[in-house]
Amino acid sequence: MTAERVRLIRCVGGVVHDSTGRLLLVRRANHPGEGRWSVPGGRVAPGEGDAEALSREIREETGLSVTVGALLGSVTRPAEDGLYDIHDYVCQVRSGVLRAGDDASEARWATAAILDTLPLTDGLHDTLRAWGQLPRR
Repeated sequence: MTAERVRLIRCVGGVVHDSTGRLLLVRRANHPGEGRWSVPGGRVAPGEGDAEALSREIREETGLSVTVGALLGSVTRPAEDGLYDIHDYVCQVRSGVLRAGDDASEARWATAAILDTLPLTDGLHDTLRAWGQLPRR
């Protein structure tokens, strides 16, 4: 008997806070998570490194250029054809003007009070809390 191999889909996410402690969020325009809020990010393309993919995804989704910092941790989430293997990094904004783009229908900075009112992607709030990355009130 052989175990079925699960396909892992490499993804990255960026945890970005501004100088006042607010968290950068995007509302997903497409599946998975359509209509829900999450940190910006997406799939790593073949031949791309995590930092390159994350910089590209954040620029496409928010209009912001970032410096990718330390790995915070990783999570897995169900995908139609396997599992999303998501690696989340701390990022800092270098330049740009916040605007939604690509597969984000909205982009915003959120305080903890605002975060509590938004429909978030599954597990996001608990993961941010575990990593000490919730926004300030």
